[in-house]
Amino acid sequence: MSDETRDATLKDIPILLFARGVVLLGVALSLVAGLHWYLGARLIRDAALPEPFATVAWVTLWGLLAALLGGFVGGRLLPRPAARLLQWLGFVWMGTFGLLLTLVALSDLGLAVAARFTTVDPAWGSTRAVLVVLLAAPALLWAFYVSSRPQTRRITIDIPGLAPALNGFRIVQLSDVHIGETLGRGFAQQVTRHANGLDPDLIAITGDLVDGTPQKLRDEVAPLGELRAKHGVYYVTGNHEYYHGGAAWEAEGRRLGFTVLHNEHRVVADGGLVVGGVTDVEGARFAASHAPDVEATFAHAPPDVPRVLLAHQPRFAARAAAARVALMLSGHTHGGQMFPFMFFVRLQQPVIGGFATLSGVPTYTSNGTGYWGPPFRLGPRGEVTLLTLRAAP
Repeated sequence: MSDETRDATLKDIPILLFARGVVLLGVALSLVAGLHWYLGARLIRDAALPEPFATVAWVTLWGLLAALLGGFVGGRLLPRPAARLLQWLGFVWMGTFGLLLTLVALSDLGLAVAARFTTVDPAWGSTRAVLVVLLAAPALLWAFYVSSRPQTRRITIDIPGLAPALNGFRIVQLSDVHIGETLGRGFAQQVTRHANGLDPDLIAITGDLVDGTPQKLRDEVAPLGELRAKHGVYYVTGNHEYYHGGAAWEAEGRRLGFTVLHNEHRVVADGGLVVGGVTDVEGARFAASHAPDVEATFAHAPPDVPRVLLAHQPRFAARAAAARVALMLSGHTHGGQMFPFMFFVRLQQPVIGGFATLSGVPTYTSNGTGYWGPPFRLGPRGEVTLLTLRAAP
């Protein structure tokens, strides 16, 4: 290939990437719009709403779709008060839409099965619409109520080689707090009081602390600077930090008084425990220096001291298998957060939540302390996790 041909090809790459992005965006928008039409067809058209109620319902449906799309764009471009209002509306609709769509799809499946054995009354459309709303409304109200009320989840984990003096060592894990437009300063204060009230020896923050830039959220996250533990507060980045400036959030974490573990470790508890932390697996997309490196993390660590690794995503266990980790703490999955999305988590992660041995690494995956997007938790509760380490016999 000549130099001129190679240079021309390289110049075409940004254009091709842009064109592919436009195509993918168009497909995604078409899919979302089509699903909205399907929902409207079942809950508005098939319910035979009289005019002008049917027209109002359709206009409202498309308006909510516009708010959903606008929430993603407006969150970055609009002043904070306007962005917050638009994101609240868009995210509430996102969760409501997901549940309504699931219930309608399940009812269609049930009707298809029933039609093989009996004649389905055409008037069923109105009854179906009422039943779907009656099921969805209380479920959403409960999901909204619990979404910002994380529970304490207590778990005891055996650690081979743990010194008897550290038997009962208490780690409080916070993960996926997602301080942003819908979870603000008040939630940060609540989480801080909750964590401190558990009298931890160490606090581990396993990523996705925020959804926004430090410039926008500095006042909102400020209460987290009051987190207190006997052996310190340790923080690693998640994928959402990188969407808003991973290096900037590491700097903000240090300003808040956290020990930021950027592919590094600390020896704590009078030499009885090694706490290491890696950057998120998506960090490399934003900067080569932010690629996770477990070997660098534990370089020069004392070889016979139990190692606790903070890694945002549980799938990192496959890379940590050779690092002799006694316990890995992760998050990212939210436990699925809202029915039925927990069934899709396993497409990307080896576990939905809880304790499991992954690639030989004992791993605890938090359901998350806050939530992302829709202010709902339907199924898995948010958690502030209290992990008590026990010397293995």
